[in-house]
Amino acid sequence: MRDYAKSRIKKLGLAGKDCVRINQAGCLDRCEEGPVLVVYPEGVWYTYVDQDDVDEIIDKHLVNGVIVDRLRI
Repeated sequence: MRDYAKSRIKKLGLAGKDCVRINQAGCLDRCEEGPVLVVYPEGVWYTYVDQDDVDEIIDKHLVNGVIVDRLRI
């Protein structure tokens, strides 16, 4: 999913300096939540199940600034 998200961000023209950066992190101490991602500087934590969830986070939060409550942890 990380590779997919990186690719999608590049296609949307959001990658680069002072834009969106997607990177892999070590343990975030939330293993029981399933896969997680964090959006900074807001510090919003999300879980996701599939590509549709990642697309929703990108489209709503990263593009439009709207937190996706149903995926928030």
